[in-house]
Amino acid sequence: MKPIRQAALHATTPRGVVLDCGDGLTCHIAMLRPDLARVLFLRDDAAREPRSWMVPPYGAGDVPWEGRARRDDSSWPDCRHVLETFPDQLVLRTDAMAVRVRLSPFALAWSLPDGTLFAADRPTHPYLFGRVLPDVRHAFARHPADRYYGLGDKTGPLDLHGRRLRTTMIDSLGYDPERGDPLYKHWPFVITRDGASGVAWGVFYDSFAEAAFDLGCEHDNYHGLYRSYEASGGDLDYYVFPGPGIADVTRKFLDLTGHPPVPPRWTLGYAQTAMAIADLPDAQARMNDFIDRCAAEDIPISAFHFGSGYTSIGPKRYVFNWNRQKFPDPEALLRRFHAAGMKLVANLKPCLLDDHPAYDEVAARGAFVGDASGAPSLSQFWDGEGAHLDFTNPEAIAWWQAGLARAVLDTGFDAAWNDNNEYGFRDEAAMCAGFGTPLPLDLARPLQSLLMTRASVEAQAAREPGARQFTVTRAGCPGVQRYAQTWSGDNSTSWATLKWNLRTGLQMGLSGMGNIGHDVGGFAGPIPSAELLIRWTQSGLLHPRFIMNSWKPDGISTTPWLHPEALPAIRAAIRLRYRLIPYLYSLMHDTGAPPLRPTFVVFDDPATFADCDELMLGPFLLAAPVVVEGARARTAYLPLGPECWFDFWSGERLAAGAHATLAAPLDRLPLVVAAGGIVPMTDSEDTSRLHDEPSRCLMVFPGLATGSSAFVLVEDDGVSRDGAVCRVTISLSWTPDEVRVGVTREGAYEGSAARMRVVVPAAERRTVMLQEGVLF
Repeated sequence: MKPIRQAALHATTPRGVVLDCGDGLTCHIAMLRPDLARVLFLRDDAAREPRSWMVPPYGAGDVPWEGRARRDDSSWPDCRHVLETFPDQLVLRTDAMAVRVRLSPFALAWSLPDGTLFAADRPTHPYLFGRVLPDVRHAFARHPADRYYGLGDKTGPLDLHGRRLRTTMIDSLGYDPERGDPLYKHWPFVITRDGASGVAWGVFYDSFAEAAFDLGCEHDNYHGLYRSYEASGGDLDYYVFPGPGIADVTRKFLDLTGHPPVPPRWTLGYAQTAMAIADLPDAQARMNDFIDRCAAEDIPISAFHFGSGYTSIGPKRYVFNWNRQKFPDPEALLRRFHAAGMKLVANLKPCLLDDHPAYDEVAARGAFVGDASGAPSLSQFWDGEGAHLDFTNPEAIAWWQAGLARAVLDTGFDAAWNDNNEYGFRDEAAMCAGFGTPLPLDLARPLQSLLMTRASVEAQAAREPGARQFTVTRAGCPGVQRYAQTWSGDNSTSWATLKWNLRTGLQMGLSGMGNIGHDVGGFAGPIPSAELLIRWTQSGLLHPRFIMNSWKPDGISTTPWLHPEALPAIRAAIRLRYRLIPYLYSLMHDTGAPPLRPTFVVFDDPATFADCDELMLGPFLLAAPVVVEGARARTAYLPLGPECWFDFWSGERLAAGAHATLAAPLDRLPLVVAAGGIVPMTDSEDTSRLHDEPSRCLMVFPGLATGSSAFVLVEDDGVSRDGAVCRVTISLSWTPDEVRVGVTREGAYEGSAARMRVVVPAAERRTVMLQEGVLF
């Protein structure tokens, strides 16, 4: 690889400058918004990845199927900027930031309008480009106190400083939850909290090339402290944006790559899979037994996710096939699930084994990832060899959507579960159609999972054009959040997994994937003990995706009744989730913020950066899941910021900025609420209406001195894409003498509760003043 040593101003553009970097390299710096800059390097005025699918045109919401021309930034509105030129440097300024371009030796530095430096290239040789091999490398300067977050589904502590991590996608069944890497996502986005200034900022590399991020492992005596990005075969095309807070960086990343949709409300209910049942010879009868068991055990449940066993021929899986021996009347079975209140999600896989009944048809259409001659690229997949569909080929998209409609939606399923879609096979000759411009698979692997997910959700939308759509994907890259829920993949049963998955989920949220969860009880590995399953269910109820999903070698499925002695506590946890749905569903309407957040995102308290097991659900509710076997109490740090905290269960007042010991009997998830907290819940223990229970109570936690707070409760029918909405603004104010609760409604939806009951901590002795429409 060869470094860029110096640069010269080549041209100015309406958005910035073009620099001549020698050796046929040019650097294009564009100010797209006052707080968003793009840096793109081209060799011989050409891109190796000529199109982008991760960044939509400005204001478009999505990318054309064939992608956006990488060099086209014409959709962005004009951004007022000033160019200052000096003999040895250039400076581009907007109202929100500036980039200083040192021409020799070449490097960039980024600052706020007041001159605060928040990011800078390594001072020596920050950019290197391969001539023999198509490699790229970019290095930023590193401060010892920097904190790094993001990169998608990463394991271990939230602060990634000191680690070297890869962005690629593999089927990592049973991964190490503390140190394992990579997992299922290609997510080249890093949030840095600068150790010198405290400013948070983001960098996103828009490339599908497999990459490695060195965040402080590597040390080279000649270059000082640095962190680096290196990739093979792609372009160096990156975006820089200051927060200045961490939450601001996540929101701006979603502004760039696309916000997630508001999900249907039923997706927030409890869900179950039972892969082992679908593999049994009498699977339909056993699934009928499952429906009966849920009712007998009084388990509220909103969805059932079918494992791929329904597609089997012998021991193998064949997408869009129905095994009519195991399922003699699947339409009747699915109607019975619906009658029991459960939506249905079908597992789908993008690889056709070479003896799949449709293999020859798909091959004849040229719809597989293939070699230069067009022959399908074969690879190992589950129990045989097969070829992967090429979703950059309209023929593959059409075949997939027709199969999904015929074999899945026509049968009665509600949504697709896009699984095993990492395209993890290695074949340097494998090529994708690229919508007419062939792409090597090595530069399209994440694109395949992105477009597979899009194909599924658009097929569902064609069936129900007025309904919100829901789909799930295991693999993906930035942009997939525009379509799907995801999860941390095939975890393994252990107390360590419970602990570290909490952090992986928070990391995914910071990375822009807010609609996430983990397989409760662990997917692979041993059967969870009664205590572990209880604690995992309590942790799981906090996550948007709340599902027991397992595949155990002895054929036992993880269910709420797996251990009879644990069933009451598990039932109570599931019921708590249903009571919290009004709060969680309202959080899901803020599509720029993950509902689950590290405490340091919500509170300006340096102590919150310490590694911990606590997390915030929205702005008010702090959860302290138990992740240690045998524990019946939890010590949790309650951040500075609120006047005080309250134990959710007892109402006991707790000090802010201090550790508290919280009671954690086996049937209780430790929860505390910040002073000023407002937590809308259902006001009934009756779960017969599941996620659509209409009653409401307001848990409010006023402070002691003087203050105010507010929360917006969102009410709608839970399914319509453009239906009527009512936004209920709940206001809480307090003085040493009284507490006031008010409710203001705005919007046309008429199904919201006309009156709401207010619940205050038991020790509250002040006068509580209620506006009309609320009850004490």
